[in-house]
Amino acid sequence: MSQNPNGKISEGMPDTEVVEKARRRQYTADYKLRVLREVDVCKGTGEIGALLRREGLYSSLVSKWRQQREPGGLEGLGAHKRGPKADPQAAELARLKRENERLRRRLEQAELIIDVQK
Repeated sequence: MSQNPNGKISEGMPDTEVVEKARRRQYTADYKLRVLREVDVCKGTGEIGALLRREGLYSSLVSKWRQQREPGGLEGLGAHKRGPKADPQAAELARLKRENERLRRRLEQAELIIDVQK
């Protein structure tokens, strides 16, 4: 049994409510800089907390933005590619292995042709 939106119980009817999947929030570099400037201006007790509540942010996120701002300014606050970093040596190794295998097959074919011609 399931309950429909009217509060009535209906038998045999599946629950068809679709729940939206949560998405990670993304912030632009301009927004990050604006918030950091506002945090830097805050002097009184509780002003930073009020700012964070108004913007819906956590203090740890603002701390991370401060660390990013130090070395690169606006570039440091830009979007970063997530996931494992590409290893150029691993890509080159894979390319060389493929080429080696291709050449090995050609050599086997050439040797087979030579043996047949003898």
